[in-house]
Amino acid sequence: MTTVALFAQLKLQLLGGNLRGDLQRKLGFVFTLLIATGLALLGFFLMSLLRLAPHDLAADLVIVAFTAFLIGWMIVPLMAFGLDDTLDPAKLSLLPLRTGQLAVGMFTASVTGVWPLAMLIITAGALVGVATGVGGVLLGVPAVLLQFALCVVTSRLITTSLSSALRTRRGRDVLAVAALLVVVLAQLPNLVMNRGLGDPEGMLRQLAGVLRWTPPGMAAHAMADGGLAGLAELALVAVIVVVLGWLWIKALGRALVTPDVSTQAASVRKESGLVDRFLPDGPLAAVVTKELKYIRREPRFRVGWFSAVVVTAVLAFSLSRSAGGAEGVPIVLTCVGALMIALQSGNTFGIDGRSLWMNAVAFGSERGLATDLAGRHLANALIAVPLLTVIAVATGLFTGHPGMIVPAALAGWGALGLGLGVGSVMSVVVPYTVPERMNAFSGAAPGQGGQAFASAMGGTLGIALLSLPFVVPLAFGWFWVCAVAPFYGVLAETLGRRLAARIGFARMPELLGAVSKGS
Repeated sequence: MTTVALFAQLKLQLLGGNLRGDLQRKLGFVFTLLIATGLALLGFFLMSLLRLAPHDLAADLVIVAFTAFLIGWMIVPLMAFGLDDTLDPAKLSLLPLRTGQLAVGMFTASVTGVWPLAMLIITAGALVGVATGVGGVLLGVPAVLLQFALCVVTSRLITTSLSSALRTRRGRDVLAVAALLVVVLAQLPNLVMNRGLGDPEGMLRQLAGVLRWTPPGMAAHAMADGGLAGLAELALVAVIVVVLGWLWIKALGRALVTPDVSTQAASVRKESGLVDRFLPDGPLAAVVTKELKYIRREPRFRVGWFSAVVVTAVLAFSLSRSAGGAEGVPIVLTCVGALMIALQSGNTFGIDGRSLWMNAVAFGSERGLATDLAGRHLANALIAVPLLTVIAVATGLFTGHPGMIVPAALAGWGALGLGLGVGSVMSVVVPYTVPERMNAFSGAAPGQGGQAFASAMGGTLGIALLSLPFVVPLAFGWFWVCAVAPFYGVLAETLGRRLAARIGFARMPELLGAVSKGS
């Protein structure tokens, strides 16, 4: 059996394994398949509609789209690193294959699956959208294939080169910050246009003029041109793909013989925190200290906190002009930041994984579990309350409503308590595993995407229902209700924590098993 057929069969068996799992895993696989199919059909349809637009405009849109596809292939696999074992060279280092054979096999595994097929279908839609005449079709087919190969090879080169660093906490931190910065930069054109600072069509023309000379831009232009110039561009793109493939093989050979830096010994230092000075020695202080260390050292926590600040800043910039006259904007923005922070508590035991058993044997009653949840919430509040205060001050000043700083801060504190209370209940009702040794963006173990989705939807619905007593008065401009928001948040957190302790203590074996799958 050839290497291509072997790796294709292995990848298909890996995908088919989802259908032999439990019901939740099967539902997750079916959900992913439906989403990929729907996006493929929708993307192909939208690409095909470009034929109705002027040819120059359609060509510019395809150039920008092809470049966006390449950037997506460069970033998304890094964010999903660990979900697919074919991304990590260390998983395949013991196979009796030469580096070239392993590269061919990894390329085959990369293009086998529903998501690569969906991307190929979307890219092929550009044939209908911009290809004109026989020349456009003859050049369009290899242009689509070269664009697809360029995305795959570039993605593999990046993941292979960074595979060792991504196993370290520092490497995952750098990736998390870089990915968030890319997301923020991607919003700049939209923010600029929302503020009336640019002409959309002119900006598109200028952007496409620059991207026209990039490899994906040349592939898109060759498809739209259909002449000898397009043929020369495709030849250049093919050379670039070959060079990137050669660099990938070299990086793969180096990765296979480089020691895993994540296994190197780390220094241990003795720390004395401030928690011991304010809380009496006991379970509560121990949980608070542990959670503060998790927040400081775990990349997934830092991504959540940083995302709350970034999203709030982007919304403040975007709404300062369109909704700057509304006094309630600072309240809305601060509450959004609070809820994004509180959403991290929607699976509060997942980060513990198998080590939760040590906590489980210590819980002799519902009170013990409630104390554990109280410590987790207190640790979050020690950071979130000052941060929300800063967000309230910044948004109040930036939107031109300094008088709303205090109501915004009070509403944000109340929303935080509300989110923590709902999150604690969802943590024991729909728990799921947070995989080990993954990057900061991994949320659930393979096959548990359905649980994560159900937890997120259940938490969102619960928060929406419990926030109605405040949303309705605020919609009528009765901002005085913000004064009681912190008390309402504390009440919701207390009741939610006690309810979660009662449910969680009764089903502790199921809870421990749910957060320990595949971790």
